[in-house]
Amino acid sequence: MAVTEIKSPEVGLETPNISDGNSNAVRRKKLEVYFLESDDRRMAFGRGYTGGTTPVNIRGKRIDDLSKTGGWIAAFFIFGNEMAERMAYFGLSVNMVAFMFYVMHRPFSSSANAVNNFLGISQASSVLGGFIADAYLGRYWTIAIFTTLYLAGLTGITLCATMSVFVPNQDHCDQMSLLLGNCEPAKKWQMTCLYTILYVTGFGAAGIRPCVSSFGADQFDERSKDYKSHLDRFFNLFYLSVTVGAIVAFTLVVYIQMTHGWGSAFGSLTIAMGISNMVFFIGTPLYRHRLPGGSPLTRVAQVLVAAFRKRKASFGGSDLIGLYEVPGKQSAIKGSGKMDHTEDFRCLDKAALQMKEDGPDPSPWRLCTVTQVEEVKVLLKLVPVPACTILLNVVLTEFLTLSVQQAYTMNTHMGHLKLPVTCMPVFPGLSIFFILSLYYSTFVPLSRRITGHPHGASQLQRVGIGLAVSILSVAWAGAFERYRRHYAINHGYEANFLTQMPNLSAYWLLIQYCLIGVAEVFCIVGLLEFLYEEAPDAMKSIGSAYAALAGGLGCFAASILNSIIKRVTGNAAKGQPSWLSQNINTGRFDYLYWLLTVLSIINFCAFLYSAHRFKYRVAHKSELGKQDVANKRNTPSVES
Repeated sequence: MAVTEIKSPEVGLETPNISDGNSNAVRRKKLEVYFLESDDRRMAFGRGYTGGTTPVNIRGKRIDDLSKTGGWIAAFFIFGNEMAERMAYFGLSVNMVAFMFYVMHRPFSSSANAVNNFLGISQASSVLGGFIADAYLGRYWTIAIFTTLYLAGLTGITLCATMSVFVPNQDHCDQMSLLLGNCEPAKKWQMTCLYTILYVTGFGAAGIRPCVSSFGADQFDERSKDYKSHLDRFFNLFYLSVTVGAIVAFTLVVYIQMTHGWGSAFGSLTIAMGISNMVFFIGTPLYRHRLPGGSPLTRVAQVLVAAFRKRKASFGGSDLIGLYEVPGKQSAIKGSGKMDHTEDFRCLDKAALQMKEDGPDPSPWRLCTVTQVEEVKVLLKLVPVPACTILLNVVLTEFLTLSVQQAYTMNTHMGHLKLPVTCMPVFPGLSIFFILSLYYSTFVPLSRRITGHPHGASQLQRVGIGLAVSILSVAWAGAFERYRRHYAINHGYEANFLTQMPNLSAYWLLIQYCLIGVAEVFCIVGLLEFLYEEAPDAMKSIGSAYAALAGGLGCFAASILNSIIKRVTGNAAKGQPSWLSQNINTGRFDYLYWLLTVLSIINFCAFLYSAHRFKYRVAHKSELGKQDVANKRNTPSVES
């Protein structure tokens, strides 16, 4: 693509001699004058910023009649794939701990850490999936390839649970033998085989998670006046599909496991994933696609290198031509609209400073366009928000494993019905389902009166509400665990940590479960919508991967935190159990929950600071669009 610089205006522009203490202010005012668009912007109705990319079909050809593609029908085909992936994800997360303990004869603590690592890898590697989608394959083909890989991993796990050669001998292995560690442990090659297949499954999820939400959002026309409303509802329904998958995993899959065994349970996940893959491919003619924009990491590296090479260049130097950009409505980045210049991270602006020495055809490693520089700025500005959700994911991970151990010591009867312990995590899913069902009829009208926001609350406000509720959840968990532990000791259950106490109901755990469910609804849904809207056009998948990366780092952080606590608080020589002792009645889970409460409060304060400083790209560009109109009325035309 031929590129031409946008030169600075020749009339009314003099480079000031900057030598006083107000140089920064002068330079800030000066730099904007050097960047003037050479063409009118195409505004999206009701949004006020440059449209992104033109939707294409699977062959990369422009779609002439958008009414025959995309929309809610196409989105529902995509929902099915995410529902099955989440069903498998949660089905493995809650059942694999028990499978490793009861079948592979691994300790609870090491089993929980192994599953946490699996969860962490499957989420943290989502950045790789997002990179592949944005750079080379596009979201559709990335989903298609990785969902097939996911299905292959689930098939392998089913075979491991079905064929006796992959598991240790189960003879003479009762509950007491499990507690004493007298059961035959799994052979090294058996655990290696299980871990390999488990991580292959996690890697398959890495290509699905960052692309499904973005691909679904791509099905809506951003030029439509109802786009914002559709997008808001889409992400709520998207997370509702995630919740439905989790509910099925915590109920039906657990029931299948209890009645038909581990092989049938994992086999049901495999079948569900196979059906969802078929449904996803059936919807292919309906999908709208966005062209991949080339390697985003290469573009980021070019900006950093170019900015470093021109680090000594002056914004007001006599050899400055202007800020470099290409003419026309679209940027030099395939699949991306132009982005307005902003004043953040001004050191990166030097990558776009075109000097006389650059010549007519400069290297992209020495001179980058304004849009390319702004991409990097946006990626940097987005980091603090998902980073503040890492601790929420730590809490979610700890609840998923530790609360199951709590439930093992309590009465899970509901009238005459005995609920399996592994079904307990279904209650956060039910609370999420309930809240999302009432979201538009109850929360939005009430909060709209308080905030004045048309959708009840902004994306960052929703994330903040979620983080605040998560503090209440983990604080209650600490208070109740203290009560549960004292009850167990006072009633003679201190040594019998797998014996249920008949007079202490496990449904007290519902309070922390429901609160963390509320936190998820507001925080995760708000975060997904926030990242999709704010991410650059050609980096939507990477933007969505930020949320998954935060989830993965939360899982890893939970494992690291657990290891540190075991090492610091336990002393085998003195007979002192750690906070996370396998015997929960001698451990101090309550101390861990209170530690997480303190960390969550600190994290919430950091989020408030980050959110206060953040400026939405949509609103910012709307203001710049108005400024451009005024500038064009008062400024001579610019040759391009």
